[in-house]
Amino acid sequence: MSEQTKAAAAISDPGENGRAEHNRGDRLTVQLGNVAAWLFPVLMVAICAQVVLRQAGHNQAWLDDLQWWLYGAAVLVGIGYAVVTDSHVRVDILYDNFDRAKRVRIDIFGLVWLFLPFIILCWDVTLDYALTSIRTGEGSDSPNGLHNLWILKSFMNLAFVFIAIAVWSTYVRLLGDLTRPVLWKQLFWAFPSVAYAVNLALYYALFGFFYLTRGENTSSRDVGRLPVFGELEFGAHDMRYTVLGALILTVLLIAVLRAVAPREA
Repeated sequence: MSEQTKAAAAISDPGENGRAEHNRGDRLTVQLGNVAAWLFPVLMVAICAQVVLRQAGHNQAWLDDLQWWLYGAAVLVGIGYAVVTDSHVRVDILYDNFDRAKRVRIDIFGLVWLFLPFIILCWDVTLDYALTSIRTGEGSDSPNGLHNLWILKSFMNLAFVFIAIAVWSTYVRLLGDLTRPVLWKQLFWAFPSVAYAVNLALYYALFGFFYLTRGENTSSRDVGRLPVFGELEFGAHDMRYTVLGALILTVLLIAVLRAVAPREA
């Protein structure tokens, strides 16, 4: 590829911008985003076809459902793509005038202190939706619509994992502009996201253990009410034992990784 071609591609394709600095997570996100982009022309065809068929008196409910499926899938993958390529909308009149180091710190704060915890929350919320949809074999509200709605809800849940990977890979790349991004530093600078992820891992591990070892007359609701899932009260505030445990485990994990990490020159 000639230099002129590379320059043209960098202008027309956000995925080519800063490609030399991209890590494997960045490239995976860009490649999947490029594939998912083909869903948009398919979506346009589906919309136009439904308009024509409806006017001809042959309304197809499954085409209405397909439009939402395609749009939802393309947009969710597009979120990860926008994060990696920095092609999302930034409403900030001050940001562009900051020096490089300050902009990187702002980006890191936004990615792993604000955005990634929200993505983890979305994954947690949609997990039960997906599992419930799979168990019930959920379908369309319309008899002629697209059934197996569990496919879309499962994809939605997996898409948040994809977005989390995109956010983390971008964060690690940016962290490399400030310091050597060894593992303990990655976890330390992203403490809220890491603690939240550890909290979910601890909660689901404990819930899974007690659910699998429960008695015959014990329901999942009863498992969720066990003392280990209770709350620690201090004054007007309270904190779940699992949250407290996650905070302690996160601090210990960072401390251990820091202790075993090679000393920097």
